[in-house]
Amino acid sequence: MDGVYVGKAAVDAAGDSGWLLGHFKPEGDIRHSDEVEIKWGVHPRGERRAQWATGEKRTALLVLISGRFRMEFPEGDVVLANQGDYVIWARGVDHSWCAEEESVVMTVRWPSIPGYKVPEV
Repeated sequence: MDGVYVGKAAVDAAGDSGWLLGHFKPEGDIRHSDEVEIKWGVHPRGERRAQWATGEKRTALLVLISGRFRMEFPEGDVVLANQGDYVIWARGVDHSWCAEEESVVMTVRWPSIPGYKVPEV
């Protein structure tokens, strides 16, 4: 079917650090977008973001699918503990995160702009 893409989040997410849709997908791919990014994040217990995201120029929504996930902000932390719990943060809000239990989260960010990938160690 033209203009339709069917995938599996766990499989597709493995190719781009969990990101299913955004500026980083190839031009011409239906999953390429400069307007929005979507991530299927699977995080083992104890995993942390390697460094804080600072100078944020996007708005973001993170929804807990399963597990227990802590979002860290300069003014305090938010713990997502029940399926469907979510948090939204605005442009300019620095953040980090930690998986308190094995967790699956879906993140939506807009717009989709380069410059936030944590360097590989």
